[in-house]
Amino acid sequence: MVVSEIKSPLNVSETPGGCSSSSVQRKELSVFFIESDNRRLALGRGYTGGTTPVNIHGKPIANLSKTGGWIAALFIFGNEMAERMAYFGLSVNMVAFMFYVMHRPFESSSNAVNNFLGISQASSVLGGFLADAYLGRYWTIAIFTTMYLLGLIGITLGASLKMFIPDQGNCDQLSLLLGNCQPAKSWQMLYLYTVLYITGFGAAGIRPCVSSFGADQFDEKSKEYKTHLDRFFNFFYLSVTLGAIIAFTLVVYVQMEHGWGMAFGTLAIAMAISNALFFAGTPLYRHRLPGGSPLTRVAQVLVAAFRKRGAAFTSSEFIGLYEVPGLKSAINGSRKIPHTGDFRWLDKAALQLKEDGLEPSPWKLCTVTQVEEVKILIRLIPIPACTIMLSLVLTEYLTLSVQQAYTLNTHIQHLKLPVTCMPVFPGLSIFLILSLYYSVFVPITRRITGNPHGASQLQRVGIGLAVSIISVAWAGLFENYRRHYAIQHGFQFNFLTQMPDLTAYWLLIQYCLIGIAEVFCIVGLLEFLYEEAPDAMKSIGSAYAALAGGLGCFAATILNNIVKAATRNSDGNSWLSQNINTGRFDCLYWLLTLLSLLNFCVFLWSAHRYKYRAVETEEDKSRTYL
Repeated sequence: MVVSEIKSPLNVSETPGGCSSSSVQRKELSVFFIESDNRRLALGRGYTGGTTPVNIHGKPIANLSKTGGWIAALFIFGNEMAERMAYFGLSVNMVAFMFYVMHRPFESSSNAVNNFLGISQASSVLGGFLADAYLGRYWTIAIFTTMYLLGLIGITLGASLKMFIPDQGNCDQLSLLLGNCQPAKSWQMLYLYTVLYITGFGAAGIRPCVSSFGADQFDEKSKEYKTHLDRFFNFFYLSVTLGAIIAFTLVVYVQMEHGWGMAFGTLAIAMAISNALFFAGTPLYRHRLPGGSPLTRVAQVLVAAFRKRGAAFTSSEFIGLYEVPGLKSAINGSRKIPHTGDFRWLDKAALQLKEDGLEPSPWKLCTVTQVEEVKILIRLIPIPACTIMLSLVLTEYLTLSVQQAYTLNTHIQHLKLPVTCMPVFPGLSIFLILSLYYSVFVPITRRITGNPHGASQLQRVGIGLAVSIISVAWAGLFENYRRHYAIQHGFQFNFLTQMPDLTAYWLLIQYCLIGIAEVFCIVGLLEFLYEEAPDAMKSIGSAYAALAGGLGCFAATILNNIVKAATRNSDGNSWLSQNINTGRFDCLYWLLTLLSLLNFCVFLWSAHRYKYRAVETEEDKSRTYL
């Protein structure tokens, strides 16, 4: 066995127990790493030199100038734009489709769509795992985007063929409200839920991989890398916004003029075109080799640390912390990660004792890099967890704000704007902010913060969360005014009748504010997760953001159920009554404001404690706190 001994990059005075270096008999944890050649292939398919890009066949790219860059990224933008167009098109239309066509109660329709949105985002962890472990990001996107297309085709057929929908005869608006329309058969709902959730699981492989795969197209060794990365994530979210704008305008127009089948068919056609463009760009893409199962590596660290929980760093049996020699790590597609002093109980997984022998099992002894991967994943959790609240608010807006708009005047002079088009305004505000970001926001904030990018990633997330509090507080104020106006002018029980003298464009304030909040928070979060995640876990890192979004959707459903149960009176009415004028949506908005404020305080604490990863340049090492 070839063994070498090297000094740790950390300060030699730091010890896991916090004791001083004056203890003569104590072996310092951070003084020596023991490196061995034995583990080169132990973690799956060998190792490569850091994050070296390869072609689709896994071979090194001879001429990088002919691949990657902005041209390759454009093909990837199209795929994400079509996915988000379908996502928002379904979110804004499926509730109405289930209510008006499938004759399902509004409450159950809303919960079903919230669950679909939640699954489509929360299951992104599965897509991220497959990409990082086995398939790579390209093949994960290719497989799941095809699944997404099949789901959309199934939804289109379900809305187009009469056999999949209940009889629509003798079903006017009053019959719908009274529940007298023929309900959908159980097998019809089963078919709809099946194709809907196939679509949701299709998104699981797209959402965590597209942003990471796009960022992979830029050269890490370039001096302009961070600038390209910063602009990439802004333009990436711009493509998301364009998809949402098209969903809230064109798709709604097609539905009103040509019916549900054509509306859902438009989404399927857009996804088919984007798939063709994505595959057409294959020769241009740069790929990263999958690094083996990240969950297996995490499990190995936890098991090894548990097995050695009783071992002491002061023991005479302690040899050192285990690592493979050289600059390359034992993990395919990953550079070595310097040892850090937090979560020191995990360091016992890399604690090499004499009893480990010459060829220890990876379930008994792990490398320092492998342990640091787990530490990074744990350190990242609080930041995306704090964005769950923003996702909850966005989910509530998709349903509550549309119900508000049904009671308001949506005319612009002689033009009547469909109620389902109202969510387009957050998209327009995002488009405006992204257009002005580099010309207005960055120069101003650069003078204040001294950061060349205007604001750090965590500062942008914090700005987004702060603006979301203002948005939901305004929503509560306006809803309180709208409700009292409806009661005073005799509209208390006419909740589907528009009040001609109260314009829906007061809703634009909360819509535009939440759009600003979203662009700062989500773009900053995506860039933060990509840069901070371990090299071989970039898709898992991006999946954190999607998982937070999915949990926000589920949290919205749970919160709604709790609010209904807690506020239901003897008449069966609650804050979330189907009649918005007798309900108390304003109280729900105030509750969301309070929860958002508490969440923001938790974020400030978490961001202040977070330490950015150590990287190669001195400039980046100087970034430590928000």
